[in-house]
Amino acid sequence: MLDTNTSVRPSPGAAAAPALLEVENLQAWYGESHILHGMTFQVRRGEVVTLLGRNGAGKTTTMKSVMGVVGQRTGSVRYQGTETISLPPNKIARLGVAWCPEERGIFASLNVRENLMLPPVVKPGGMSLEEVYDLFPRLKERATSQGTKLSGGEQQMLAIARILRTGAEMLLLDEPTEGLAPVIVQQIGTIIRQLKERGLTILLVEQNFRFAATVADRHYVVEHGQVIDEIANSELERNRAKLEEYLGV
Repeated sequence: MLDTNTSVRPSPGAAAAPALLEVENLQAWYGESHILHGMTFQVRRGEVVTLLGRNGAGKTTTMKSVMGVVGQRTGSVRYQGTETISLPPNKIARLGVAWCPEERGIFASLNVRENLMLPPVVKPGGMSLEEVYDLFPRLKERATSQGTKLSGGEQQMLAIARILRTGAEMLLLDEPTEGLAPVIVQQIGTIIRQLKERGLTILLVEQNFRFAATVADRHYVVEHGQVIDEIANSELERNRAKLEEYLGV
């Protein structure tokens, strides 16, 4: 059975909330390789929504396309009603979107505190250093440790914490639990639920639907660069066989 009893509670009024991010017929290429073939989905304000799918399905490319870091893309990506398909990444970030890539991007020669102080504030409302330390006590303990001395779980916490300093209202988290020990995965889940309670909106790329079930409101299944199904978190158990077939588990 899926452990959906620990799932995050839906945000009050989330189902009726307006779409914060609207993606329609999104196409993307790496050189001559056509990766996204009409991605269409939306994320409402205050939701946690996952993109589920096998490796190579186009999940990470979708996030990169939302952030404008894919060389060629067409279609429509609207954030708070603003069309961003032709905007450069820095302008998309200043609208309030932050991306935490799978590779984390920690500066190895800098310590934890220095890494946290690097990101620019793009909008008012970003977390102070003390607020970050309250949310991530382990980072406070490791404040003077260099990036090279952090464990994988600590690096992931630092990568997430760093974007919280920017004031972004929407977080794109790419495989935040990849390669982490189960106890750290649980901690990441707790952090995501706390961020949701603070009113942040999160788009999450995951392969582990058991973890996704503990944090998300809805799930989009991605295959061959398209959304092929949408499943409410409350319907995961009922759709388990179908989802396992989608994901090859």
